[in-house]
Formats: sequence, structure tokens, C-alpha cells
Amino acid sequence: MKTIITLLHSLVLWGLCGTTIAVGRSVMSIETTLIVHAIGAPIFAALVSFIYFKRFNYTSPIKTAIIFLLFIIIMDAGLVAPVFEGNYDMFKSVLGTWIPFALIFLSTYATGKYITKNA
Repeated sequence: MKTIITLLHSLVLWGLCGTTIAVGRSVMSIETTLIVHAIGAPIFAALVSFIYFKRFNYTSPIKTAIIFLLFIIIMDAGLVAPVFEGNYDMFKSVLGTWIPFALIFLSTYATGKYITKNA
């Protein structure tokens, strides 16, 4: 059950980021959408990890950051790129993929450290 709860939080985070891209593409240019996503991704990660650490806290901050990030990478590589995009070009974009990945990891880790330190 602990694994499922942790993965569900990862799914929520992935969904928020995906929704940002999907909605952004319909109302903004791709460049603006990627900037909004890069700003939103660490905010979403902080919110989701805040809830996770306050309510469940089953894994350490570093482990949670790794789990969240790996879940997102697996979903992007296994579903988004081949099914929705039809190619893996998204992984060529530093702004569209690699910066958000790094910020999600750092935001999740920092939130976890803060919450567990002040619990």
C-alpha cells in the first residue's frame, strides 16, 4: 500500500505537468508553454511532495525525489513520446524536458528535507 500511495503522488505530479503542456499548447506558443511548464513543474512538485511528506512520509526525501522523477521519466518515455508525440524529440529539448526534470527532483528533495526537518 505504501508503494501505491507513493506512486499515486508521482502520477498526480506527472498529470499536473502533462496538463500544463496540453492546455498551454492550445492557448500559447510552444516556447511560452515550455517556459510556463518549467516554472510550474517545481511548484507542482513542491505542492505534491508537501502533501506526501505531511500525510504519509513513507520514503526519505532523496528516495522520494528519485521515485517521483523516475516515474515521470518512465511515463514520458513509455507513453508520452511514443504515443502522444509519435517520436522522442521531446528529449532533445533542454527547456521542455531536462530543466523541468532537474527542478522536479530538486523541489521534491528540498520540500522533503524541509518538512522532515521541521516535523
